[in-house]
Amino acid sequence: MKKFFSLLLALSLALSLTACGGSTDTGDTAADDTADDATTETAAEPVELYVFAAASMQESLDQVIEAYKAVAPEVTVVATYDSSGTLKTQIQEGADCDVFISAAPKQMNQLDAEGGEENTEGLDLVDSSTRLDLLENKVTLAVPEGNPKGIESFDQLAELLAAGDVFLAMGNSDVPVGQYTQKIFTYYGLDEASLASAGVLTYGSNVKEVTTQVSEGTVDCGVIYATDAFSAGLTVVDEATAEMCGQVIYPAAVMKNSANPEAAKAFLDFLSTDEATACFEAVGFSPMA
Repeated sequence: MKKFFSLLLALSLALSLTACGGSTDTGDTAADDTADDATTETAAEPVELYVFAAASMQESLDQVIEAYKAVAPEVTVVATYDSSGTLKTQIQEGADCDVFISAAPKQMNQLDAEGGEENTEGLDLVDSSTRLDLLENKVTLAVPEGNPKGIESFDQLAELLAAGDVFLAMGNSDVPVGQYTQKIFTYYGLDEASLASAGVLTYGSNVKEVTTQVSEGTVDCGVIYATDAFSAGLTVVDEATAEMCGQVIYPAAVMKNSANPEAAKAFLDFLSTDEATACFEAVGFSPMA
């Protein structure tokens, strides 16, 4: 009988130890699961954002994108720069684009169901609730180093163009900077077709191409944005007034087909922060948002 109780006691003790060991293992597993969950919650999923922006924004927006890495390290911003008209066409044709920033309202309006009369194709590609007027630029008359022609103003340019005594670089008609130049021609009563026939005009497919022609001295002057003149180190001899060509507004918005709309909206919000604004102001933009 004594042996029986001894065996029973030993068996009970063994079962007790086994139960404690099982409890401890379960607790460790639960702790590990909790740690894994916490890691999953804190490690954000990597996101790739596609931003289409007017060519005139390249230098400043590149700096903003670099600064954004510290704010959202999980986000990789892939920027494409070109004329707003080219970018508009690419978006319309299905290119991946999360955020669009154009150098004029027209190209944004053409994609926006709320874009009014300029939305001639009935497109509905812009999340209108995110749209904002982000920046303002200025249209300027820039000259090559040394200003060989001695050009001093838009008034003088108009006279030289009419006389056939100057060679001017401007943007194509589908490029905002070219459209602003056309308005300046209208202001001075100049006929673009006649000027082109007279051989006093040359064109660029975006503002960077026009800027390059001025920088290389292949033209006597060019109509470009203040920001591009600054970035290229060109001399600006005059600045167009709002009466001459209107305001140069840069609207920005998230696209409806964005694969990451929340991340896109967060980046768009960052563009209006003091840190981003400082980058834009450094090259000559004025904030509006």
